[in-house]
Amino acid sequence: MKWHQSKKLSNLRSFRLSLGSYPYTPFCRQLKIFGIAIKLLTSLWWDKVTGSSSPRRRHRLARWLVRNILDLGPTFIKLGQALSTRADLIPIEFIQEFSQLQDRVPPFSSELAIAVIEQELGKSVSILFAEFNPTPLAAASLGQVHRARLHTGEDVVVKVQRPGLERLFNLDFEILHRLVRWLNRLIKDIRKFNLEAIYREFFELLYLEIDYIHEGKNAERFRDNFQQYHRVSVPQVYWQYTTSKVLTLEYLPGIKIDDRPALEANKINTKEVIKLGITCYLKQLLEDGFFQSDPHPGNMAVSQRGEIIFYDFGTMAEVKTIAKEQMVKTFFAVLKKDADEVVETLIYMGLIEPVADMTPVKRMIAFMIQEFSDKPVDVRAFEQITDEVYSIFEQQPFRLPPQMTFIVKSLTTLDGIARALDPQYNLLAAAQPFLKQIAFSQQQGSMLSTLARQTKDFIQYQLKQPNRTQLSIMRLESRLDLGELQVKVRATESERALKQIQLGIKSLIYTCLSGFCLLSGSVLLVGQLQGVAIALFCFSTFWFILLLRSLMSMTVKEKMYKMAQNK
Repeated sequence: MKWHQSKKLSNLRSFRLSLGSYPYTPFCRQLKIFGIAIKLLTSLWWDKVTGSSSPRRRHRLARWLVRNILDLGPTFIKLGQALSTRADLIPIEFIQEFSQLQDRVPPFSSELAIAVIEQELGKSVSILFAEFNPTPLAAASLGQVHRARLHTGEDVVVKVQRPGLERLFNLDFEILHRLVRWLNRLIKDIRKFNLEAIYREFFELLYLEIDYIHEGKNAERFRDNFQQYHRVSVPQVYWQYTTSKVLTLEYLPGIKIDDRPALEANKINTKEVIKLGITCYLKQLLEDGFFQSDPHPGNMAVSQRGEIIFYDFGTMAEVKTIAKEQMVKTFFAVLKKDADEVVETLIYMGLIEPVADMTPVKRMIAFMIQEFSDKPVDVRAFEQITDEVYSIFEQQPFRLPPQMTFIVKSLTTLDGIARALDPQYNLLAAAQPFLKQIAFSQQQGSMLSTLARQTKDFIQYQLKQPNRTQLSIMRLESRLDLGELQVKVRATESERALKQIQLGIKSLIYTCLSGFCLLSGSVLLVGQLQGVAIALFCFSTFWFILLLRSLMSMTVKEKMYKMAQNK
């Protein structure tokens, strides 16, 4: 892979970039990107200062940002898609909006697609294919797919890269580097996120993803890994019709994997689909160490015979052997609901930074295993462990390496697909086919030996499960050890009084600021400094508006309290 580094912006000013019908010059492109960044940071700062950062407000800001991302094009669409998995970096409202970017990418013109194919393959479309459908089957941020038929009779899909992508990435690479350096200098708190490393990793993967020869090799490797799985289909690569910008694959039609009504209408057992999907991903992660890191519903389908079909192999990731062994241990520890072992393996893999008091971390992990291993995640449930969550993120013991980001993204996306098909699905039940296969496998090797040993231990653990009384005593002991038995006294009157005092203090501050600006403006107006005086009068008006808002809030809450007392 060519790592396109350190091209100076001055060297890029000599050309005019055209992507589809949208022309960009380096200066205008930089001006637009920096303008959006400044407006976003200003909005976030203003919300923090005024205390108006409500979920509704954040959703509105996230929707505005998504519209601008779509307008900026492929680089930022991919960046938004990548950030949609980083709950450790951005608020949940932004994640929810960014996750929709996958389905909102418009196609480019068929004429441009045909021109790219003919330029890359050196022949006209009519000579290359017996049939070619100019209407794209699907469009993504980096390319789009057309259906075609070879002269030998095989049905294929032709993936065509968007024109001008590499030049656009080169331009955005330098502009974003400038933006990252600017943010690091301007905002000290942002340095802890190591934006420089994230930015370089992002572009490194992006340049790999636009190399369709690399994607073709990934597809072949993935196909080889699943040769023994007759219920998994991976398209064949037609290398004579493939270049770095055009990829021709076998046409394998199917039903979108999360389309439950369509699957049921075709009499396909959704529970079997879930089991097969979980088995496929456990094999990729724990056995092959080579997995599809972007398993969204558009990249997976189900055939009429119930086979799972995989598409798109541009974003594959690898897991090292040591990491695989620790992942196996973590997986079985989760199944056994052994929080201590989960914490140990996460520390070993470098995902948790050990601190003096690991009690909040252990309690949170135990809570998540107990609450969410057999049912959907409910964010409201975290209210039960608010103190622990606050303590964890205050100490910041969690780290998320790039490789683990892909794994978390894959598993959470797969979990979402499974719950769309069956809201009551059980991870343990879905994983059983894979566990049985490993338990009875006669193959040798350290990885399989680890899997077999962990499976054996898990079966023994299941057989030695204590009765209900013993479980109750063990849970009580565990809660005593973790300090969970707390007595909480909630005084409604005190809470109401404290909130009213807070509002009163805010009102007093706003009154002082408004009066100070008004008096200062009046004095300066007398002193013939009209410009500064007008500015102070504007500030006085602003603080007065906040004062009115605060007073109205106090009045409304007081009335509501009186109404509640009269009931």
